[in-house]
Amino acid sequence: MLENYLPVLLFVFVGLAFGVVPFFLGKTLGPNRPSAGKVAAYECGFDAFEDARMKFDVRYYLIAILFILFDLEIAFLFPWAVVFKEFIAAQAAAWFLFGSVMVFLAILIIGYIVEWKNGALDWE
Repeated sequence: MLENYLPVLLFVFVGLAFGVVPFFLGKTLGPNRPSAGKVAAYECGFDAFEDARMKFDVRYYLIAILFILFDLEIAFLFPWAVVFKEFIAAQAAAWFLFGSVMVFLAILIIGYIVEWKNGALDWE
């Protein structure tokens, strides 16, 4: 019974070794010469000049959500392209598949235009 779990345990130990061993090697073998510039807080190219708990503008989160939305669009298009190639080779319902993706893209483009017109993408 234990021999069935041996490959899984081996995989876990090798994965942990790949994650932990380089960290400890760098910590023990690497140089440790801190300076004021190296230990200073650095965020997005600017020195920290305000409290870390300040409120962000809502537009920042809106841009982030829009980025994720349009990034996921690409994630859906890659599998579609692979399946569409197979549908064309099999001559099966390729036009229906093409039309459904064009409707998907049209909805996303209309949403993008609406966001653009409403000024959600303007950063001041």
